[in-house]
Amino acid sequence: MRLAGVKSLVSICFSLTITAVCLFGSAGRLDWSNAWVLLGLSLVAGLAFTVGRNPELAAERRNVKAGKSWDKVLVGITVLLGPMAVWITAGLDDRFHWSNGISSLAFIAGLAAAVLAGALIAWAMRSNRFFSSVVRIQKDRGHTVVDGGPYRFIRHPGYAGMFVFTLVTPLILGSYWALAPAAATASVIVLRTIMEDSTLHNELDGYADYARRVRYRLLPAIW
Repeated sequence: MRLAGVKSLVSICFSLTITAVCLFGSAGRLDWSNAWVLLGLSLVAGLAFTVGRNPELAAERRNVKAGKSWDKVLVGITVLLGPMAVWITAGLDDRFHWSNGISSLAFIAGLAAAVLAGALIAWAMRSNRFFSSVVRIQKDRGHTVVDGGPYRFIRHPGYAGMFVFTLVTPLILGSYWALAPAAATASVIVLRTIMEDSTLHNELDGYADYARRVRYRLLPAIW
């Protein structure tokens, strides 16, 4: 196995460990089926995002220090602190029965939406060889506008997938209380979308023309 593949698997395992500790630690039990469903979905998504990925892109996504200074705060919230708040709130909800459970229909709808959101993120990654973990203009890699795949319909499909996945995670975990930190995290994703879109307008050649062709940033026919 290539070194890049090993690093990807280690990253997936590390992420799953943090998720599991937050979920089961706050719930106080391991026999929480909703948490296991989320972990399984996260594992599949992590593999879909990394297996067979271009090694050059994998290296770029590990280059987190090169991003905009303001983005380091936002990425920390959207990728780590926000999700942790959702997991811990849901776990406490399960322990103390604040929500008294949610309907099976809501769970199924949340799971279906999460699968579609994960597929959208994976599609965006496969379509965009500049799909970085941070906001930066990759002049060292010949950064150009990408308008294929899901970028034909919205300008930030990766963020769109994150936005949806974040909002439906509480439904998968059966917690209405977790919707509060999920909504707060989703709002930061929107802010990051706005700021990245502005950066691309100002610093990436051809992006303004692309934005005139593809009007919507996050949600088709809405925004």
